[in-house]
Amino acid sequence: MQNPDSGQGGVIFKVVDDVSLERRRQPRPPRPRAARAASILVRFFSLFAVWLVLSGMFDVFHMSLGVVSCLGVTLFSLRLLPPRTDAPFPFRLLFRLPLYGLWLTWEIVKANFWVLYLVFHPRMMEKIDPRLITFKSRLTSRGALTVFANSITLTPGTITVSVNERGHFLVHAIDVKSAEGLPGEMERKIADAFGE
Repeated sequence: MQNPDSGQGGVIFKVVDDVSLERRRQPRPPRPRAARAASILVRFFSLFAVWLVLSGMFDVFHMSLGVVSCLGVTLFSLRLLPPRTDAPFPFRLLFRLPLYGLWLTWEIVKANFWVLYLVFHPRMMEKIDPRLITFKSRLTSRGALTVFANSITLTPGTITVSVNERGHFLVHAIDVKSAEGLPGEMERKIADAFGE
């Protein structure tokens, strides 16, 4: 005898025979209040950390001024960029994005030296070969696509001209070498950071 009985979000019992029961847990839906609170805390502490690093003042007056300012910006940003409550908070990003930032910094340094080489080369006009390239990214989320587009623009020698929500990119590159790495390793690292 088999009599499935399912409900939303709870425990599902399925009668396999008259004696045994199979129990399977459904994934718990995200809680909007918890997601909102986590978003507020991450925004506030990120802003406050930047405040401390840039101000370099650790007395009571400056730190309290920083708390008030960062709290105001955090609350103001909630209207501009409301937190997503339809998905669990992406704690993975807290650990993976800083590692990606270090890797990107190194890529920016290397690209700076390459552009410097091109600019000061005696045959600069032969070396520089600007081109527009198009490709479709495998990234799907808006956050990942935004980070990818900005990373391309931050890297000297390439500029993201346009990108849409379906992942179609149009990128301007200063020469063949700058264009050949796209989408490549940068896309793979962002996909890993965002879990895509």
